Amino acid sequence: MSKFVFSSPRKYIQGAGMITQLGENLADLGSSAFIVADKIVWGLIGKQVRESLTASRVEFHYEEFNGEASSNEITRLAKLAKSSGTAVVVGLGGGKTLDTVKAVADELKQPVAIVPTVASTDAPCSALSVIYSDSGVFESYRFYSKNPDLVLIDTQVCARAPVRLFASGIADGLATWVEAQAVKRSHSKSMVNGDPTIAGLAIAEACEKTLLTYGLSAYEAVAKQLVTPAVEAVVEANTLLSGLGFENAGLAGAHAIHNGFTAVDGDIHHLTHGEKVAYGTLTQMVLEQRPDEEIARYVRFYRAIKMPTTLKELHLENASWESLLKISELANSDGDTLKNLNPNLSAEDIANAILAVDTFSQSVK
Repeated sequence: MSKFVFSSPRKYIQGAGMITQLGENLADLGSSAFIVADKIVWGLIGKQVRESLTASRVEFHYEEFNGEASSNEITRLAKLAKSSGTAVVVGLGGGKTLDTVKAVADELKQPVAIVPTVASTDAPCSALSVIYSDSGVFESYRFYSKNPDLVLIDTQVCARAPVRLFASGIADGLATWVEAQAVKRSHSKSMVNGDPTIAGLAIAEACEKTLLTYGLSAYEAVAKQLVTPAVEAVVEANTLLSGLGFENAGLAGAHAIHNGFTAVDGDIHHLTHGEKVAYGTLTQMVLEQRPDEEIARYVRFYRAIKMPTTLKELHLENASWESLLKISELANSDGDTLKNLNPNLSAEDIANAILAVDTFSQSVK
């Protein structure tokens, strides 16, 4: 029997200067907040956050994020949050901070507010976290009974972040429709364990259309720290459309191959989530035998926003066949989503596709 599920945050707010409205929106969730952010993020927006919460009479305790969305970090922060007597958990920052905060809130069974400071991933809106080891190796997905209670994104803050992170969000978002089509075709389940809904698929398709239509001009604007209508559209696509799309329509090869890259050591770990997802998306397209010109269109677009399309750009040009198999085996593991693309692929098939992307990309003019 088919089961259709659609999941989303309770409230999503986006716009330039919205960080000043954080306090009044948090007040609806609780009178005391446990705030998690890394040192850099807190240095950039901590003053505005303090002023906003103080104006709305929301007490808060700030704790520094240690940098990895691991079980140990979740346990550490959950203990501190519990001892501080918090009523709502708040995450400020990028994907790993936000994934960690969702887990902390789940441990405490409290509301969670998500405040992305970069439009670099689709993590903010979802009811799941990607959990890594303390050394950064992918371990599992952790699922929750509900999505965040509040997602508040200040586009002015995002536009001041490095443009590389903005481009990474575009690359992450471009995987959404590619993977959704694979899930629909294979009759697999979405990330909320239902058949992909019409709404989820429509949102995923709108995500791709928005990014390919406005992505380059938005990228150029953010490079100058400007907020334009195109930037607003792309921030929404990177964050809301991609988040709702991947969760309600599902993941397949692109993100599984990203996770596979965590199996090897080296400079690849200096790349962002979206940069590795970009290469994973191209690898999925090769495995699907998509038309050459369709793959080439993605290659050209990725190049325009400085995303990697070759093994050299991934710092894997000297990777051995054994290393590529190690990547492929982790990507193809039972705990990941590559089988939503094709359950009959071997590690050798995936490794060959990773190499084929490199060869094809170099041939694209």
